[in-house]
Amino acid sequence: MGSAHTVSRRALLRTTAGATAAASATGVAAAQGASEIDEYLSDADNYDEIVDETGSGTVTVQTGAQGNGGAFAFEPAAVQVDPGTTIQWEWTGEGGGHNVVDEEGAFDSGTPVAEAGVNFEHTFEEEGVFLYYCAPHKSLGMKGAVVVGALPEGGGGGGEAAAEVDPEHMGVPFQAHWVGIVTMLMMFVTLIFTFFLLKYGESSHASHGD
Repeated sequence: MGSAHTVSRRALLRTTAGATAAASATGVAAAQGASEIDEYLSDADNYDEIVDETGSGTVTVQTGAQGNGGAFAFEPAAVQVDPGTTIQWEWTGEGGGHNVVDEEGAFDSGTPVAEAGVNFEHTFEEEGVFLYYCAPHKSLGMKGAVVVGALPEGGGGGGEAAAEVDPEHMGVPFQAHWVGIVTMLMMFVTLIFTFFLLKYGESSHASHGD
């Protein structure tokens, strides 16, 4: 009987520790996802916020819009859409040849072209964050982002807004800072729970004998 009680407690402890680790990993992933867009578009001077276009079946993004020292921007730089939405990149005809290239290879418009008009479109079926750029002008900051589905927790905004959410004096992103605090608290509670479970669980069993 004593062995059965001990195994049960150990199984419970393993489950509690596993839940704590899973919660920690999820929180860190959310913080990283939230800062991913801000970091990627940090050199795109026309990026202010993620434009909410959820509910729209088709969304137009200007290619060769004014920004980054000339007609070297996607406008809007970042957009949020629903799964199944088609984004049409419409060239303005300015800034020379442009193209649209996904960082992970999900889509690629091919050779840069200069003609005005909708020269490329892509339908986003799967949720996620898609980061893309114009190959000839990537170094100038001609980059964009598409959020398909739910917006990453805590994300959305560049410039001064990003500086407020990510204070330099903290040394780490604001979201990651709080994730760390919450994780430590969860670990502390788990240790206290383990201590009392082992101490009083064993004592109670010992007092009744085998």
